[in-house]
Amino acid sequence: MKHIVIIGNGISGITAARNIRKLSDNKITVISAETDHFFSRTALMYIYMGHMRYKDTKPYEDFFWKKNRIDLVRAYVSKVDFDAKTLHLDSGSTISYDSLILATGSKPNKFGWPGQDLPGVQGLYSYQDLELLEKNTKDIQRAVIVGGGLIGIELAEMLLSRKIPVTFLVREPSFWKNVLPAEESAMINRHIKEHHIDLRLGTELKEVLADKNGRSRAVITNTGEEIACQMIGLTAGVSPNIDFLKDSKVELGRGIKVNEFLETNIENVYALGDCAEFKSTIGERRPIEQVWYTGKLMGEVVAKNICGNKTAYTPGNWYNSAKFLDIEYQTYGWVWAQPKDNEENFYWEDKSGKKSFRARFDKSSKAILGVNVFGIRHRHKVWDKWISEKRTITECLANLNECNFDPEFFQKHEQDIVDAWNEKLSNKKVTLKSNKGLLSKIFG
Repeated sequence: MKHIVIIGNGISGITAARNIRKLSDNKITVISAETDHFFSRTALMYIYMGHMRYKDTKPYEDFFWKKNRIDLVRAYVSKVDFDAKTLHLDSGSTISYDSLILATGSKPNKFGWPGQDLPGVQGLYSYQDLELLEKNTKDIQRAVIVGGGLIGIELAEMLLSRKIPVTFLVREPSFWKNVLPAEESAMINRHIKEHHIDLRLGTELKEVLADKNGRSRAVITNTGEEIACQMIGLTAGVSPNIDFLKDSKVELGRGIKVNEFLETNIENVYALGDCAEFKSTIGERRPIEQVWYTGKLMGEVVAKNICGNKTAYTPGNWYNSAKFLDIEYQTYGWVWAQPKDNEENFYWEDKSGKKSFRARFDKSSKAILGVNVFGIRHRHKVWDKWISEKRTITECLANLNECNFDPEFFQKHEQDIVDAWNEKLSNKKVTLKSNKGLLSKIFG
């Protein structure tokens, strides 16, 4: 029986642990200093907003781990001796392993801003960050958020729920401009401002100022403006949490280098999730994938490989979802901020300015390449199938009713989208098929 040790109790590490237990009787130990038990990191914001309690974010009862013979150790790993196959913990104790899984996640980026380590300045990634946020936002007059990504907009929503005024510094000229096409980015700009967030586009943090007690009191921007605030949220992205491995034998880049089987350069040592960096990228995917569902898939793959079933990581078509305040966002396939030379583009936006649909497709074959959907819920299963089958844009539009899974009585926009297509491309008319019998087709 082998001893398998997992550093990290996020979605990647815990998925690996659960699947290893399903496939074997090996001894499993999970080490984490964050919390006693696994919880849903994506639900952190709802704890702060009062929508959930911490215990509601734990997918498994506390007895689950003992019942499934998964040992939990609350500690930091300060050093890994790969030659001796030994972990050194901050408590001074050691743990030996036969196979090691590095699932250490991410840490918020810091870029050397003066004052970035002052009390009142923090990121938002861990449970400890949530606890710190409770302290840092008590009885404050204003918060400043630095960085225009998904964590930034989530933090803004959290602070608004407690009626804390927010100034949002975004370096780019439009929100998430490096990811979203111009129209969708402009939509989110408007939506942020409608929620009374002081959105400062094209604005960067230059310095954090301290008060007489050494606590943050204001920021200085790149324009020289001083903005008084008592809490600064650093949400300018995250980086792999690998500092404790810097002087070790494991191969590092921005993250821990792995092959398609999530193996490192050291035998019986694997890396997965936010901290892993693929040596060879998979299609259009980035070398580091810091997304919940990819971390889960990696955990399943590592479990198979450790248990003798050699399996490569093949994540399939890209997809993701998020929420910008109260506008839901879904993306399937690839929709770049700017279309590539071989791509054509179709965009529809509702007159409300809060719902939109974009399709990218190949110029020659007309095969669908990717879609963005804002404010309308579409089925992942349907778009994944159509992208894999290289369905044409007109075929997808004709069958668009198959995608929608908004609740009953929600306004439907499929005909509006098709009408917009027919108006713009009158030589390629599309007729929307009825949704009669769709439920039996999808679920039957």
